[in-house]
Amino acid sequence: MSQEFTHFDATGQAHMVDVASKQETHRVARAGGRIVMLPATLQKIQQGDHKKGDVLGIARIAAIQASKRTGDLIPLCHPIPLTHVAVQFEVDEPSSAVLCEVTAETVGRTGVEMEALTACSVALLTIYDMCKAVDRGMQIDAVRLLEKRGGKSGDWMA
Repeated sequence: MSQEFTHFDATGQAHMVDVASKQETHRVARAGGRIVMLPATLQKIQQGDHKKGDVLGIARIAAIQASKRTGDLIPLCHPIPLTHVAVQFEVDEPSSAVLCEVTAETVGRTGVEMEALTACSVALLTIYDMCKAVDRGMQIDAVRLLEKRGGKSGDWMA
């Protein structure tokens, strides 16, 4: 890991990192997070009888869309061609939560950590948006990078 922030030049000005000299490699990143809610809200999601429709299905599509727009949302993030994005949800009944995990992949010169993290965040925000009429106290937490593979810095796992 670098000891310096890479998005600042020698004079301290923000800049987009130059990746021209990096090798194109297969890169993978996994991100995860969760949204905690009232048990009744979780039950509505599980039963699929939410009046807005399939909450997790819509959140999955939102996550994939968000991954493709990461370069537009994060100012110094490179727009990259994604080769694969997978979104998985797991219901955690004891915690009354929905867990989200996103895997993003590319073949390129820079990693896909931001794409996976953005997708996970937007999936959880979409769940919040769809369920806020019945549960405004939902809490999104634990959004984090779980793993990254590929590139010059090698593999990393939480």
